[in-house]
Amino acid sequence: MKKIIMRTDRSRPVRSENPVRKQKPAPAHETRLAMKQRKKNRLSCFDYSNDGLYFITSCTQNRICYFGEIDKGKMILNENGKIAETQWYWLQNQYQYIKSHAFVIMPNHIHAILQIIRFVGTGRDLSLQNERDLSLQNEKIKPLSELIGAYKTTVSKKIHLAGCHEFKWQRSFYDHIIRDPGAYNNIIYYIENNPVNWEEDEYKI
Repeated sequence: MKKIIMRTDRSRPVRSENPVRKQKPAPAHETRLAMKQRKKNRLSCFDYSNDGLYFITSCTQNRICYFGEIDKGKMILNENGKIAETQWYWLQNQYQYIKSHAFVIMPNHIHAILQIIRFVGTGRDLSLQNERDLSLQNEKIKPLSELIGAYKTTVSKKIHLAGCHEFKWQRSFYDHIIRDPGAYNNIIYYIENNPVNWEEDEYKI
C-alpha cells in the first residue's frame, strides 16, 4: 500500500511544502468532473469517525456570495468571510483529533481537506504514543457530519450576530474520502488554484 505523506501543522494549511506533490496533477476539468460525480449523502457502510482524509465542500444557500469577492485571482474576504475563516481554526483547536491539510473560502462556498487522526502510535508501537494520544483514548470521536455541522452552526450564529440575518448554508455538504496520494495531490492543487479559476468554477452563478 502506498503511504500518503500528510501535513501535520495546525496553522494556515495552504501553501505547505509536500514532497508527494511533485507528481503532475490532473487537469482542472477532470477534477471538476470528479467533484460533480460525488454524492451528497454519506456512504452508508462507512464509519465517518474513522481515521482518514476527507475532502469537504459546503455551499451557501442558493450560492449567494456572502463571503466576499474574487479580485484578480485572489479571494478578498468580507466580514462574513473572516468569520468563516476564524471558525475553521476554532474547529481545529476545539477537537484535538482533527487536522486541516488545505482550506479555501470562496465567495459562496468553502473547500477543505480534513483529517481525523486519533493516534500517532499504535498498540504494537506504544513508544510513539504521546500525551495527546493518551488523552484521546477515552474521548468520543465525532463523525465527519457532526464536525462540519459544528463548524457551519458556529459560522451561522456569528454571522447573524454581526448583522447578516439572512445568511444560510446549503443543507448538508459534499464529501469525498481520499484514499491515495494521487487523489490527495489533485485535490490540493484544485483547492489552491480555486480563486484563480473562479470564472470557470461550477459554483459560480
